[in-house]
Amino acid sequence: MSAQYYEGIGRRKQATARVRIFPGGTGNLIINDKDGSDYLSRFGDVDILLEPLRTIGQDKHYNISVHVNGGGITGQRDAIQLGLARALLLIDPELKPRLKDAKFLTRDARVKERKKPGLKRARKAPTYTKR
Repeated sequence: MSAQYYEGIGRRKQATARVRIFPGGTGNLIINDKDGSDYLSRFGDVDILLEPLRTIGQDKHYNISVHVNGGGITGQRDAIQLGLARALLLIDPELKPRLKDAKFLTRDARVKERKKPGLKRARKAPTYTKR
């Protein structure tokens, strides 16, 4: 891959992704030194994380290298998507309205709710017994 790249950081739940975009590529996606479709093997995950590129109409113009850790599959996928959108802004700041309208620049702040005392989980209460 060429030396010039643009980097964006994305986070979701416990996952953090460092996304590097190399202009002039052929659409290769490498996640943690594996092919993108091998790393994210669920149907449609790779398509979802590449949506920011499809929104601007440049699917195959960049090679993408990702280092992601923490969280689960969905959290990592969404972290990569956010990092990709942020990296695209470094290439061309005029893309911001299109990416923002498609909600690719908003960090999803939902995280796991903490367990409360006296409950089994965050909200599940023990079964009520009359006697």
